[in-house]
Amino acid sequence: MSINDFKDASKTPLIVVLDDIRSLNNIGSVFRTSDAFLIEKIFLCGITATPPNKEIHKTALGATETVAWEHSEDVLEVIEKLKSDGVKVFAIEQVESAIFLQDFEIEKNQKYAVVFGNEVFGVSQKAVEICNGTIEIPQLGTKHSLNIAVSAGIVIWDFFKKMRKFTFSFFF
Repeated sequence: MSINDFKDASKTPLIVVLDDIRSLNNIGSVFRTSDAFLIEKIFLCGITATPPNKEIHKTALGATETVAWEHSEDVLEVIEKLKSDGVKVFAIEQVESAIFLQDFEIEKNQKYAVVFGNEVFGVSQKAVEICNGTIEIPQLGTKHSLNIAVSAGIVIWDFFKKMRKFTFSFFF
């Protein structure tokens, strides 16, 4: 698919919000995954670096040219704006009230946003509190944490798979 074809293609109604992501490689990887699944947009918040950037490009492999993105200093403003636009916003975080990803059900004709936080501190408590809810990727090992790019890949794939059942009568 060409860049123009990508821009004209019907997008998956999912927005990714990256807040205070330190690793440029993680940012690039999320762009690449977002390109793969036709994600609508990425918000880069706080200290999260923005394209053009040589280190982001190493892992994005050109996806910064296809996936729409916007920078905002304040993730709370982004979350509030998305919610006011009718988007359901979920933090991806391990908290007591979180819904396990496999149990999360997509509503037909609903646009979603998922918020990923800092590699060390996660999604801020203030951001978690104003989201519509929290989703957790269940983990059974000893570490109970995944790299942000890995987490984004798992969540984006899961949303894509669940959303596409509403738009296609067959899958691949």
